Amino acid sequence: MLLTIEKLIYGGDGLARLPADPQTDEAHSRGKAAFVPFVLAGEKIEASLTEQKPGFARAKAEAVIEPSPHRIQPGCPYYGRCGGCHYQHAEYGHQLEIKKEILRESLRRTAKLELPFDIQVHPSPPWNYRNRSRLQVQVGPKFSAGYFRMGSHELLDVEECPISSRLTNRGIAALWQSGRAGKVPEGTREVEFFANAEDTQLLLEIRCSRSARRAAVHMWAEEFRAVLPEIAGIVAFREPNPGDRKAGAQEILVVVGASSLTYRTQRAAYRVSAGSFFQTNHYLTDELVKIVTANQSGQFALDLYAGAGLFSTALAGDFHHIVSVELSQTSSADLSYNLLSNGKAVQATAEEYLGRANNSVRAGKDAVPSGANKPDLVVVDPPRTGLGERVARLLGDMGAPRVVYVSCDPATLARDLVTLLAAGYHMEQVHLVDLFPQTFHMETVVHLLR
Repeated sequence: MLLTIEKLIYGGDGLARLPADPQTDEAHSRGKAAFVPFVLAGEKIEASLTEQKPGFARAKAEAVIEPSPHRIQPGCPYYGRCGGCHYQHAEYGHQLEIKKEILRESLRRTAKLELPFDIQVHPSPPWNYRNRSRLQVQVGPKFSAGYFRMGSHELLDVEECPISSRLTNRGIAALWQSGRAGKVPEGTREVEFFANAEDTQLLLEIRCSRSARRAAVHMWAEEFRAVLPEIAGIVAFREPNPGDRKAGAQEILVVVGASSLTYRTQRAAYRVSAGSFFQTNHYLTDELVKIVTANQSGQFALDLYAGAGLFSTALAGDFHHIVSVELSQTSSADLSYNLLSNGKAVQATAEEYLGRANNSVRAGKDAVPSGANKPDLVVVDPPRTGLGERVARLLGDMGAPRVVYVSCDPATLARDLVTLLAAGYHMEQVHLVDLFPQTFHMETVVHLLR
């Protein structure tokens, strides 16, 4: 059938509308939404249906009859099969326009927000930007390493990744060489490469099955590190027992060399251990920190979902006291190490901390080290699930005059903004920071005032 793509939606697909079925002329099928990957707005395509649901359908573009003027040749030989990228067929400038419009529509549809100002867009070099890349590994019967195919958990062999750093690609090539030689030990499930800011050192995280043999993994790690001297260290983790959901609980199987890297930014140097969270775009890390922390100062700042302390450490020079809240045991240890003397790390959920702090204020006790009853600034950088209604309400109850919300999902951001705006906040700035070129993912920074 012939379809016209109306627009792109969050998730990477294009939206089209199905015609009525010409044989049955079922009126209810007219106008049903059809989602099509690897297309652009305005394109006319020849499509075949791949899935029919009561409320929508999925389709595949068999041919592009009228291409968009923004369509280009993808820069990766695996594009269209690999599930990692979604926009390589679009000029990079147009990718930014797509994301900007999706963000604006998410705020309009969910939060009923018509922004009175423009969204500030911060582009990235579109290739070799990732400092962290995780490959799935299959040792036998034939070695394979790569990413999952689009829309599946089927492994696609990948021997190069143009969005990953140059040193990471050397690591991927070395992994394939080792695998083809039969040296990768049984039980190896994943290999994750993490590069420092200069792309001169790698930290490898290996995830192994419960059956992996320590001696075999250790021998391979020693040999692999010798093959690529830029590997500062390799840490192998054994997968947890079923049902073990303790936050950050990871059983270390083997450590060869260093168990952490030093990641340097313009504002500070951070210890980032294997298993810790850190931002993945090494070109825009400094830009992101600047957007979040510039022109912020006061007595007390609170950093929720603090990770290894990227924002906390940068804020420490402009606030008398910093409290940083992080649940992960590994990230929390790095956070404590990275904080300056005026910082305090708290291992807890955001909900636990906010609940305790708000109760202390209601009881007439000092909730913060400065003796103030609320922070001057709260920075929140939650996972894709967002804050959720409970945490957003507790944050609104805290009543900090300034909140900076760092989001990696526009839908959960818009949902949480409904609660925060109802608590008396208004939006001062919105930034789209393109940490993930070639993909539908986007980072948004919203400055809120009360």
